[in-house]
Amino acid sequence: MENLDSPGAAKIAAQIIRQKDFLVRLYRDFYQEFKSVSDEFPGGVFVEIGSGGGFLKKVIPSVITSDILPLAHIDMSLSAVRLPFKNNRIDCFFMFDVLHHIKDAVIFLKEMDRCLKKGGKVVMIEPANTLWGRFIYQNFHHETFDPNAGWTIDGSGPLSDANGALPWIIFFRDRTKFEKDFPGLQIRQFKAHTPFRYLISGGLSFKQLLPSFTYHLIKGLEILLSPFNLWLGMFLTIEIKKV
Repeated sequence: MENLDSPGAAKIAAQIIRQKDFLVRLYRDFYQEFKSVSDEFPGGVFVEIGSGGGFLKKVIPSVITSDILPLAHIDMSLSAVRLPFKNNRIDCFFMFDVLHHIKDAVIFLKEMDRCLKKGGKVVMIEPANTLWGRFIYQNFHHETFDPNAGWTIDGSGPLSDANGALPWIIFFRDRTKFEKDFPGLQIRQFKAHTPFRYLISGGLSFKQLLPSFTYHLIKGLEILLSPFNLWLGMFLTIEIKKV
C-alpha cells in the first residue's frame, strides 16, 4: 500500500476491504455494534471519526462520516482534536481503529466532553492489549504497540505514527487518572473480543487465509472461547457516556 498518510491509501484500503468477504463481514459485525448504540438515540446526530476506507454509512445512513485526510467519499475533513461542532451537539461519536492514532488524547477527550450531549456516547473499537493481541501486534503489525507509553504520540504522520496500546493505557492502565481528569465521561463498557477473524481475513496487508464460507464457523468458535477473551481478544469495544 502507498504512503499511509496520503488520501490514496484510504482509497486502496476501501478496495481491499470490499474485495475480501471475510473483512466485509467483520466490518459489518463491528458496525452493528455501533448501530445498536445509535438505535438508543432516534433521530440523533451521529459522527464517525476516521472513516477512512470504511462503509459505516451503509449501516447507519444518517451518520456524518469524517477523516483527517480530504477523502472524496466522506462528508467532512476534520481533526479529532479541533472538532467543528458546537457544544452539546452530538449524540454519538463512532471510531474504528482511530484513537491509537490521535496525537494528544487529553485534548481529544476534552473535545468529546464538549461536543457530546448529556447522555451521549463515544463508542470505539480498538486494538486489545491481551496476551494474544499483544503478541500479534508487536510481532506481525507495522504499527508501534507500547503498553508502557504515555498518552501522547510522537511524529507528524496522521496514520503512520501510532501506538496500538493507547486505548488500553487510557481506559485500563490509567483508569484512575482518566476518571479523575474527566469526571463527566463514564466508562460504560470495556470488552475484549474477536481473537481470530481479523487475522484470518488477512487485514489490509495479507491474503485471506480461509475460504469465506468458514466465517460463521470461526465466529462460532470465538463465541465458544469468549470466556477467555481477556487473554485472547485482539480488539476492545470501549463505550464512554457523558454523564
